[in-house]
Formats: sequence, structure tokens, C-alpha cells
Amino acid sequence: MDCKTQRELDEYWEKLTRGGKEEPCGWLKDKYGLSWQINPGILGKLLSDPDPAKSKRVFEAMLKMKKIDIATLERAYEGR
Repeated sequence: MDCKTQRELDEYWEKLTRGGKEEPCGWLKDKYGLSWQINPGILGKLLSDPDPAKSKRVFEAMLKMKKIDIATLERAYEGR
């Protein structure tokens, strides 16, 4: 599922994890055991940046997350 804002991502995450299970890198299982990946649309742009250092920082930040946090990804991208 591709979300445009953190608020949209948070809403889907909250609804789908209710009775389910959070998993790494934006993945979750809903109460029926179905797997979903909830990601912001900007993630693909950040990961495919031509500067490998930027994309690596974003990828490494994402690996530490369950629910994706856009602001954290953007800070990693900028090197902060």
C-alpha cells in the first residue's frame, strides 16, 4: 500500500495491526494473517537517489523500523 502522508500511513497501520502483528520494514500481518506492506510514496524516490550514500542511509534507517516514519527517512537522506 502506497501512502502520500504520514497521517495516511499511520491510519492504515493502526487499522491493519489491530489484532495483528507488526513486522520490520513497513510490513505487518492483519488479524486474518494476511501480510501488508505500508510505505510512503517518497520511499522509492529516496532509495533510488543516484547518490549511493543517500540511498544507503535511507535503507539503513528503514531496516530499524517497523512502521515507516517519513521524517526519519528524510533526516537519514539529508545525513542528519
